[in-house]
Amino acid sequence: MAKLADKFPYLREVLIGSGSGLLVLTLIIGGFAVTGGGSNIGLTPTDSPTASESASPSASPTATTARTCSVAKQASNSQLGTLQAVVLNAETGEVLYDRDSTKPAATASVMKTLTAAAALMTVGPNYRATTKVMADPQAKSVISLVGGGDVTLSKTPVGSQSIYKDAPKLATLATQVRVWAERNGVNQIDEIILDSTLFAGSAWESSWLREDQTDGWISEVTALQVDGDRINPAQFTSARTGRPVLSAGEAFKKELGDFAKTAILVESETPAGFIEIGSVQSQPMSRWITYILQRSENIQSEMMAKLVSVDLGFDGSFESFDPAFKRALGTTGLDFTGVRIRDASGLSQLNMVSPKFMAELMRLVNSEFADFGQIKRSLSIAGESGTLGSRFKGDIADAAGEILAKNGYIIDVHTLNGIINAKDGTVLTFAIYALGDTGSDVRTAIDTLATAFYRCGDDLSNE
Repeated sequence: MAKLADKFPYLREVLIGSGSGLLVLTLIIGGFAVTGGGSNIGLTPTDSPTASESASPSASPTATTARTCSVAKQASNSQLGTLQAVVLNAETGEVLYDRDSTKPAATASVMKTLTAAAALMTVGPNYRATTKVMADPQAKSVISLVGGGDVTLSKTPVGSQSIYKDAPKLATLATQVRVWAERNGVNQIDEIILDSTLFAGSAWESSWLREDQTDGWISEVTALQVDGDRINPAQFTSARTGRPVLSAGEAFKKELGDFAKTAILVESETPAGFIEIGSVQSQPMSRWITYILQRSENIQSEMMAKLVSVDLGFDGSFESFDPAFKRALGTTGLDFTGVRIRDASGLSQLNMVSPKFMAELMRLVNSEFADFGQIKRSLSIAGESGTLGSRFKGDIADAAGEILAKNGYIIDVHTLNGIINAKDGTVLTFAIYALGDTGSDVRTAIDTLATAFYRCGDDLSNE
């Protein structure tokens, strides 16, 4: 896997009627109009709400009009392994094409669109994660570096960029500390507390493969870390230190220079009574979402999910993701039956989300429900941008620029989920899952099937 990843940097992310009948149909279709909803009042952190009636994209009607454009040849490609797929009319919700679409399965990185939706419904697009430095007003030689869930905090020098453009810097925090110290007659820092207690539970999801850490795809998810724990902040798949909190402390101590040369580092919660003496903020969540969906960034996705959990009153643990996401998205009308959320990035084989659910989510994205326009603007464009920039070439290049999607890949799971501006002018939403024993050219097979959907448009046959 590591060798393949070196050659393909995005490999991980590689998937009616007449008279009164007409009136009834009109009313039914009208019922699928997406509307905004209020918050779930009275839910406790253990509640898992069912679909709300306030915005219902989920009860999609089945195709009844005779359609003649077949994709049977493309769908029968053995490269696809076991195919699960669905295509919906984005406006009406009508199911045009269905292959086991309601069966929950592992998602790979298309899970990131669900994570982005949960974040937009909770913390919102303008939220910024804050890292603080606190000091003991009684013993001013003791300070605390407090993590606020900003994975982008960087050790890069002023004037340099990490992979996270315009990220906040440890250097800024160090300058703030030195200014405070000079004003308060503090000549030396003796102790630096490293506070990463914002999130409860393990920093590592138990179903992940440790090789994904050593290969540079994910780090342990701690509230305090710098550059996603990368050894090389400018390299997307840089090896990780494996000790993110301590590594952040060491980098901060180094930034403080001789002023903190002999300071000891202590991983602990900040004691009561400490006062804030400095802070920096991340770029807004809207920037995070664009980066996550364009680059398929794993650690940023997980950190965003933990912030969602905490914002809703949960504890930020991986175990809280399932109830937290369902609560966050409770007013969307999405049907969470059978949905099980294990992580936020899609690395886990234990996530269970059906293709139908993901296509319904994309109907909301296409309509720009709530703040979901941010997701739509952040999706990769076939043949043009992000992780789909090098795909949809040659014989299927006619779909380039017309498919907005998120792709995904983990072992035995290849996925593609998004929006199709079809050739006939119809807007479709779709999800393709290629599972199990797929071929070496599975990504092209997925793209070819998606292109067939594009060419058929509203004439797509379910045969």
